[in-house]
Amino acid sequence: MVESGDDNTRHRIEKDIEEFHESVKAVKSLPSYERVIELAKMYASDAKSYLDKGDLYTSFSCISYAHGLLDAIKELERVK
Repeated sequence: MVESGDDNTRHRIEKDIEEFHESVKAVKSLPSYERVIELAKMYASDAKSYLDKGDLYTSFSCISYAHGLLDAIKELERVK
């Protein structure tokens, strides 16, 4: 069975949300990053909410932003 574009997009977003939750475990929870980590988690939660409502575009935007926040923390840790 071939999935429709929306089904493919939904699957991709679900996978990105799962990857976020795995990735956030690997980030050091230093006091200086707590607020940014909290914001990233809120964006991931928003992504799930929008996905549940069928708003795939907003959901994808939210999870992409959440990943970006974690990537920034990882980069800061790398250059320290």
